[in-house]
Parts: sequence; C-alpha cells; structure tokens
Amino acid sequence: MVLLLGACPEYGCLVYEYMDFGSLEDRLFQKGDTPPISWRRRFKIAAEVATALLFLHQAKPEPLVHRDLKPANILLDHNYKSKISDVGLARLVPPSVVDSVTQYHMTNAAGTFCYIDPEYQQTGKLTTRSDIYSLGVMFLQMITARPPMGLAHQVKLAIDIGRFEEMLDPAVRDWPVEEALAFAELALRCTELRQKDRPDLGTVIVPELNRLRDFGRFYDHHRNNGHGTSKSRDPPSSPTSTICRTSIDQV
Repeated sequence: MVLLLGACPEYGCLVYEYMDFGSLEDRLFQKGDTPPISWRRRFKIAAEVATALLFLHQAKPEPLVHRDLKPANILLDHNYKSKISDVGLARLVPPSVVDSVTQYHMTNAAGTFCYIDPEYQQTGKLTTRSDIYSLGVMFLQMITARPPMGLAHQVKLAIDIGRFEEMLDPAVRDWPVEEALAFAELALRCTELRQKDRPDLGTVIVPELNRLRDFGRFYDHHRNNGHGTSKSRDPPSSPTSTICRTSIDQV
C-alpha cells in the first residue's frame, strides 16, 4: 500500500509518499518517452499487486475490497517496486456477512468502467472476487499495453486463432511466449463474467504469479552469469520459447 503521510481537510487533499516512476499506466504507455518495462518486471509487479490485494482481502475482522484496481492506481518507485494506491472506493464488508464466499449487496456500483466486475455492476453483489475481475483486465493490459475496452475478448480470440504473439506489447522484443501465454490465460480466468468462476487469489493466482516472477529472476540470473541474452534459459519445470519481432498486426 502507498503510505499516507498526511491530510488537508480544508482542501480535501491527501498527501502520499512520493513514487518516483509514477503510475503503471504511464509506464505501460511510455508517457514522456520513458523506456518500456521489461517482461521480468511486469511479472514481478503482477505478483506484488496480487500479494498486496490478498492482504486486503484477508483483513480482520472484515475483508477489504478495493473496488477500483487499474494501472493508474498502481504506483512505482525508482526500483519499479509497486504499491496499490487510491483506496478511496474501498469497502469494508460487514462481519455479519463474512463467510467463505464473502458478499455484500451494494445499491450503486462504484469503480472505473471497463474494470468493474460485471456481476457486481448488475446485481450490486460485492465480494472479494469483484477485485479479481479488475485484476484480470489490468494483467491483460500489462502484457499488451492496450486500452481495456474489449481487451479480454481480443486476447481470447487471438489465442483461439493462434495469433497470441501478435497481442504482446511490441515494445518488449524478447517475450517468453509460453510464460506470457500462461499469464494471459490466468488473466482471462480472472475476467470470467460470473464471480464463482474466477480463480481464488490465495491458492491459484498468487502462487502462479510467484512462479512467473521466479522465472524472470532465473532468466536474469543466467543472463548476468554470461549465458547470453538471445533466449532464456528455462527452469526445469518451465519450458518456454522467446520471440523477437519487428512489427505487430492488429487482431
């Protein structure tokens, strides 16, 4: 979480710690001609965000649902360490409805269009899995650097017709295709329309993202030890292939 340093009630302002590299959104879209984020850092950021979200969801006595997860609300320091910000829409779920599938009925849905859980938007049923939908959309943006509108459909179609590689952010030229595909498939599961069909954060999402993060560390370790940069060395349980592209077609 981004550290809150102070507040000015007269002007309705909150003062947070300074995050040198701004938002994940700005970095993904290379605002100010900043360099692209490597795929290793993208996997690491995804794991950090999911772990922080799990902390919110496991808060006691009530789970805390963020309700507005998106790249603009993920801030990065000078080491690309990520923190979740803007918890102004967060909702404490009353303890009277806390159970293994915590849910809370809201009269009006809150959040940002394209990232809002469709089931929450239609029924007002707020659960910790409402955040999972937003997380999935954000993850798809992290590997494609594309706007969120219709992105899940675009990525799924690309996978179905065998053109997934064309969806990957062309600013990164050494994507490990199999690992990126695993990341995309996890993100698509997160964007299932029904809350009950989305994967569990603690038992499915975080472990898989930690695996992908560790894969990136393995890659960097071998690269830094003189094993070359043209293709990645695979951990024993994680075969992959790396692509280099000069252009990308629209799907």
